[in-house]
Amino acid sequence: MDRTRVDSEVIRSVGYNRGTQTLEIEFVRSSVYHYFNVPSNVYESLMIAISKGRYFQTQIDGQYRFVRVL
Repeated sequence: MDRTRVDSEVIRSVGYNRGTQTLEIEFVRSSVYHYFNVPSNVYESLMIAISKGRYFQTQIDGQYRFVRVL
């Protein structure tokens, strides 16, 4: 999955597969994770959020099943 680099102290890059609704996040101090069944509006909101780390914490973390991939 292609990821786009983002301006964040927490998140390095973000990718999204609309067909499978899989959100891929590469964290600055960690690894790459896949989050499953994430609606496209959540991805789009993450990408325009002023604080991507805060948006992740409040809208994604703990809300979706995930797996570490790298």
